[in-house]
Amino acid sequence: MGDMMTAGIWHIGYFDLTIRILMAAGLGGLVGLEREWSNHAAGLRTHILVCIGSTAIMLLSIYGFSEFVTEPNVRTDPARLAAQVISGIGFLGAGTIMRTGATVSGLTTAASVWVVAAIGLCVGAGFFYCAVLATVMVLLSLFVLNKWEKLVMRNRRTQEVVIKIVDKPGVLGTIATHFGEQGIQVVNVQMKAEGMMEISGTAEGVMELRFHLKNGYTESLLQAVDSILKSNDIISLESKGLQLSGAARMNQTYAV
Repeated sequence: MGDMMTAGIWHIGYFDLTIRILMAAGLGGLVGLEREWSNHAAGLRTHILVCIGSTAIMLLSIYGFSEFVTEPNVRTDPARLAAQVISGIGFLGAGTIMRTGATVSGLTTAASVWVVAAIGLCVGAGFFYCAVLATVMVLLSLFVLNKWEKLVMRNRRTQEVVIKIVDKPGVLGTIATHFGEQGIQVVNVQMKAEGMMEISGTAEGVMELRFHLKNGYTESLLQAVDSILKSNDIISLESKGLQLSGAARMNQTYAV
C-alpha cells in the first residue's frame, strides 16, 4: 500500500500537465511582452520559449522517470535537471548583452531571461504561488522601477554620442560649444582617425569623436544635437535612443 502511494506521487495527469505548460507560456509571455515593448533583443517569443522549456524540463525531472521509482537500486533526484537549467540558461542571457564603447546594454534582459527560467521551474514543480509572485515582482521591477530609476539617476549617468566629422581645425571646439550652450557637461572625449573619404568630390580626412556627456534632460541634448547636425562638417551622428528632429534628418546622414 505504501509503495502504491509513493508511486502515485511521481505521476501527473494530462490535464495538470497541460495547465502547467499553459501557465508557463502565460507568465513567461508577460515578462517577454515588456521586453518586446521596450524593443530589446530577447522579446515575447524568447521568454515564452525559455519558460515553457524550463517547465518541461522540470516536469521531465519529476515525472519523466516514474517507472524507475520502485526500483531498489535507482535514486530519483528531481532537482538534478533543474540545476542544469539554472547554470545553462546563462549562455542564452549572455547573447543579449552588448557592449558599445563604454556602454553596456542588455543586462536587464539577460536577468529577465534567467528569472523566467526560474519561474518555469516553479510552474513545472507545481509551486504556483511562487511562480505568480515572482512574475508580479519582475513586472513591477521592469515597469515601475525602470521609470523611477531613470528619474532618480538621470543626473548621474552619462550619454554616449559618436560623431564622425571632417578633420578640420575648430570643428571639435564648435561641437563642444553647442553642448555647453545647452548646459551639457562633456565628461570625456575620445578621438580616432578614420582615414580619408571623398566628400563633394574632394578627399577629406575623417575623425571619429566619441563624447561621454552628463545631462539629466533629453530635450537639452536633442537641441544640442540638432544644432551640431546643421554643420556641413558633420558626416554622421550616433546615439542610442536619441530621436532627432525632422530638420536634422534632412540636413545630415545619421544613425540612431
